[in-house]
Amino acid sequence: MSLFQAMIEAVVAPGFLSSGPVQTAALVGGGAAIVSGLVGVFTVIRGQSFAGHALADVSSAGGSASFLLGINPLLGFLGMALLAAGAMDLAGLRRAREREIVTGIVLGAGLGLTALFLHFDVATRSTTGAAIAVMFGSMFAIPASLILPSLVVGLGAVLITGLIYRPLLLTSLDPDLAAIRGVPVRAIGLIHLLVLSLAVTLAAMTIGAILSTALLIGPAATALRLARRPGRAILLAMLIGLAATWGGILLAYDSYRWTSGHSWPVSFFIVTIIFAGYLLSGLAGQRRAA
Repeated sequence: MSLFQAMIEAVVAPGFLSSGPVQTAALVGGGAAIVSGLVGVFTVIRGQSFAGHALADVSSAGGSASFLLGINPLLGFLGMALLAAGAMDLAGLRRAREREIVTGIVLGAGLGLTALFLHFDVATRSTTGAAIAVMFGSMFAIPASLILPSLVVGLGAVLITGLIYRPLLLTSLDPDLAAIRGVPVRAIGLIHLLVLSLAVTLAAMTIGAILSTALLIGPAATALRLARRPGRAILLAMLIGLAATWGGILLAYDSYRWTSGHSWPVSFFIVTIIFAGYLLSGLAGQRRAA
């Protein structure tokens, strides 16, 4: 055995690259990380982190309903997230305080539905693992049949964001100036909310509805600390999210060897890597300022 092979086997457990569940998790999770990095940068710039968190949590109602009805979980998560985005936009409020109130009301209603659907999941279908899968994710249990539709949803989010990139950036940085220049600020805001729904859907399916905000906001916030231009921040956020997701999958797979065949949650590792990266970016910023 060569030194290189020995080093690889010390880091990667046998069968990692050939494992079907790992390949599915890497594709679906990687797509979610790329979309979350792209959409997350605009979400942070626009000060809509709470809206992203709310959409992710409300989407859990759709995920729990999919277990109850036996439908595709992607449809459940996405349908509920889109409904929540529409409800937030219908308020038509511009002041931040009023927007947060409406967002909080939508969030509460969505979590109430989640509790109801999960109750029926357990009472009528005996799906005791539904709560963990919906709230905290189960990446190694994602069926291969979801790879293509997940990638299609992700590609749609990327294409839509690309089409409205310039007006979205202007309305994010200075909505008053955008309005003066004739940019349809509210329409762009609605489109961003809908694209945000696509991003949180993919993130919720991978690391769970509760933790999906970390994948949406963490890499974007870290990238904005390190990059001064929006384009570079988006690219960096994608790379950070991708590294955290694939690194989390690797560590979770390797954790089988740590605790006698019981793996640690993938979502724990992904969130931990993102959190560590954010802390390190703060230290790098302090050194740069000094």
